[in-house]
Amino acid sequence: MKKLSLAMLATLGAMTSAQAHQIWIEQADGGAVVRFGEFGENLREVSPGLLDKFAKVTATLLSAKGEQKADATKSADGFRLPFAAAGGDSIVAEDANYPLYTWKQPDKEVRNWFHPAARLITDFAAREPKLTLDLVPTGKTGEFKLVFKGQPKPKSKVTLTTQSGWAKEAHTDAQGLVGFEMPWKGVYVVEVGYTDRTPGERAGEKYDAVVYGTTLTFMQADGLPPIPAGPAATPTAPK
Repeated sequence: MKKLSLAMLATLGAMTSAQAHQIWIEQADGGAVVRFGEFGENLREVSPGLLDKFAKVTATLLSAKGEQKADATKSADGFRLPFAAAGGDSIVAEDANYPLYTWKQPDKEVRNWFHPAARLITDFAAREPKLTLDLVPTGKTGEFKLVFKGQPKPKSKVTLTTQSGWAKEAHTDAQGLVGFEMPWKGVYVVEVGYTDRTPGERAGEKYDAVVYGTTLTFMQADGLPPIPAGPAATPTAPK
């Protein structure tokens, strides 16, 4: 990786913070774990707590041998999967049954469906989308394609984050493509959200919009020594 000048680092180092909770996938202890919280804040929610709001987290291991699907098992600090991604593999996970919630606006109440999803990659080989809102690598290091219901999603804000809280924002182009410089070694999470305001019904419950939140996690092997993460944030207390 080329050395970065101080000017380049200043440009790359524009600090932003995550605006909402997300799920993302980590590899740990020989398996994969779906976390919930804010990666850039070093916040991982627990049970008892916000993890208990999830209905059913499912995941699929995508490898040269085919697809392996599994339900996640809730633990004290995440949702454990019975597999891990080896070199060349990818994992996708989602909760398509997260409880509907009411969002109070000044003039009305809106009933929304939060649809969290995540992907983990082990390389930047081009991949086909699997999630409703999906970020997939294109084959070029640091470049991704955003797809919604199988179609490229242009002009969408995408955020690249490290666990230290360093983040960089960019927008997809007309083909749904977005690229990032990655100055540090370590784990990065790329995050995107989209609200589909088409009303619908799920399992007999009507909703006004679907709020999609998707992440993509990868390990950058080259670069500058990573900025250390801050202390772990305190999980949200159960109500």
